[in-house]
Amino acid sequence: MFPQIFNWRTGLAIIAIAIVTGTIFYSRYLARKIAADERTKVNVWAESLKAKLATEDEAIINFTNAIAAENTDIPIIETDENDRPSGFTKNVDSLAVAKDSNYLKKLVAEFKSSHDAIVVELSKDPPVFNKYYYGDSSLLREVRYYPIIQLLIVALFIIITLIAISTRNKSNQNKVWAGMAKETAHQLGTPLSSLQGWVELLKETPGSESIADEMVKDVDRLKLVSDRFGKIGSTPQLEEKDIVAQVETMVAYIRRRATDKVSFSIDTRGEKEIPAMINAPLFDWVIENLLKNALDAMEGKGTIRVQISNESAAVLIDIADTGKGISKQNISKVFKPGFTTKKRGWGLGLSLSQRIIAQYHKGELFVRQSEPGKGTTFRIVLKK
Repeated sequence: MFPQIFNWRTGLAIIAIAIVTGTIFYSRYLARKIAADERTKVNVWAESLKAKLATEDEAIINFTNAIAAENTDIPIIETDENDRPSGFTKNVDSLAVAKDSNYLKKLVAEFKSSHDAIVVELSKDPPVFNKYYYGDSSLLREVRYYPIIQLLIVALFIIITLIAISTRNKSNQNKVWAGMAKETAHQLGTPLSSLQGWVELLKETPGSESIADEMVKDVDRLKLVSDRFGKIGSTPQLEEKDIVAQVETMVAYIRRRATDKVSFSIDTRGEKEIPAMINAPLFDWVIENLLKNALDAMEGKGTIRVQISNESAAVLIDIADTGKGISKQNISKVFKPGFTTKKRGWGLGLSLSQRIIAQYHKGELFVRQSEPGKGTTFRIVLKK
């Protein structure tokens, strides 16, 4: 059990978390150290300025000028005891000061929230002193923002990795699904050939003609199913077909298997033919799945309405029923393999239908609208 939990992926995740955590704590340590060093520099700078004002010694003045020249990145603003800027600044944007008369006041408020002012007493009697507010240097800002940037990079890396893994898993699932479909079609091939032979024998047997005719229908149905499964996973040939005729054929097929309490209607908005590029066997399979799904949702009575619209950029096919509808929390799940609200079935019909429309016809299949107790409308979009 332990080796299954602690695999190499878990180990890498723990190492990555440890590295990021260590970097964050070290970055904070560096930031505190740089902040303390900068306060010392500002304090020395302020004291050197005080010494410069209190002396006429050229050596001291040159020394204080050298100290002042060393500060090239820490912004400093001088104020009086009431926090009013005196106009003397260091490393502050002079253009911004010229454009906005309140810029220094805003900057003082910003610096005040980050660091305590350094007070320099100019005289004791009367008491006169200046305050020096300062901000963070570019180096300190970079050190403070570095962990955030690192976290964003790590998060981006994790997202890309998860997308890659998800894409690979979906690709593997598609390959498995296609392989199972082709194997099913292959396995059906042998008994179908045998059944066709038996049907031919029945046709030649007196008195068995009616039985043979019914078996021919079942064999043809099995051949159609086998043909559909055989096309999964391969590149289907799309041909221009009349969508109206294709839908009418499948509606007629489902109507024969429904009760008299279920009514069907097809609205083509007055158009008799609507051409579109489709693979007829696979497209028919999608319509059949949607119609059967609508029939099951109505539990033996209701109305199924099919509307076909020939738009400028696409052909729209809406299949609506007056069944029990789909709850909001289940709408996002209906196309997931294995999801079903029926007592029987594997929950593959809608998932397979969406794959056929999206992957093979480059279109869309989605729930246009649904309301519990009133019904559901599925929409197929076949782009021109």
